[in-house]
Amino acid sequence: MTAGQDAREAQWLKWRSVADLYHAFFTGLILTVVTRRGTADAAEFVFRVFRRQQQERFLPGLEKLGISHLPPAVAAAQYHYLSNWIGGVHVEYMYESDRKAWVRYPPPRWIWRGTAICGVPGEVSRAMLRGWHANNGIALGRPALGFVCTKQGVDAQDGLEGYYYEYDHPLELDQQMVFARHLEAPLFDANKAPALPVESWPRPRLEKAYRNYAMEYVKTAAPVIVQAFGPEDAAYLLHRTGKLIGMQYFEEIARAFGVSGGGAREFVGFLRVLFESQDDVADIRESEGSFEIRQQSWKLMADVGDYHPACASVLTGLFEGLAAGCGRHIPVHLKPAAGGKAPFVWAIG
Repeated sequence: MTAGQDAREAQWLKWRSVADLYHAFFTGLILTVVTRRGTADAAEFVFRVFRRQQQERFLPGLEKLGISHLPPAVAAAQYHYLSNWIGGVHVEYMYESDRKAWVRYPPPRWIWRGTAICGVPGEVSRAMLRGWHANNGIALGRPALGFVCTKQGVDAQDGLEGYYYEYDHPLELDQQMVFARHLEAPLFDANKAPALPVESWPRPRLEKAYRNYAMEYVKTAAPVIVQAFGPEDAAYLLHRTGKLIGMQYFEEIARAFGVSGGGAREFVGFLRVLFESQDDVADIRESEGSFEIRQQSWKLMADVGDYHPACASVLTGLFEGLAAGCGRHIPVHLKPAAGGKAPFVWAIG
């Protein structure tokens, strides 16, 4: 392996570690809402997140993946297969006919990573399907297209699965997503599954898309939680989640970044790599053992139309938690920022 290849592999490892951090934040945020506000609020929150993502990304995604010309049921199922595959999600696709196509998420479930699945109520998983899968027919202008769910992993079945089916008549709202737990998906055959065109999806693009897949969930979730529960409660939930996740994941992320724990200096070195790995620009100054970081951009939230200053609690929580994971007594302070937007000025140590 050449030096250039080594550098690319190291960069991709950092991107994947950033993906792991934001993936953990999103899963943790759902669990925080479950435990702090209850199942009904958590289900409403998840519904809003996935509906917003569906409305923003489904139709453009069909074009990017080159599958917009397919029959509606097939296009919808292939979208879930290919887009989730890019994000590192284990998923299966089974074609049955032009009017019926299956999608299956076998264990382990990406979104409910590790032991998190034990804390996810069935209503929350169903809300995800109502938010996205149930609305694909409407988005396609084909109101006869619905989703039939046959299994849910959070209900101790062997994965989440179901099929898109195009009926002979338009569906009512409560018919767009129904359950048929007496049915089971056919077996997956990888040789019959669709594949991304290699020439338009080279490894560097796939690696960046893998990172962005996880980050996009947080980009959606932060403004949604503000709109759902109000700025004060949202800031608390985002901050608490970020601090817990930061503490739990510092060691793992730092290992991939090639830095180690210690004091303020080591933590600033960690943040330098984190900013670079999520495409943000930051200037760092040191004075008598303390550090000031001017974060020039927060690219993740730069184009969010309904951004609220409470969304910055994602960063304050994460940075405080990551600092605690790095070493004891590393103070992190965010100076007031105009409109709660970048540039952010952080005082460390």
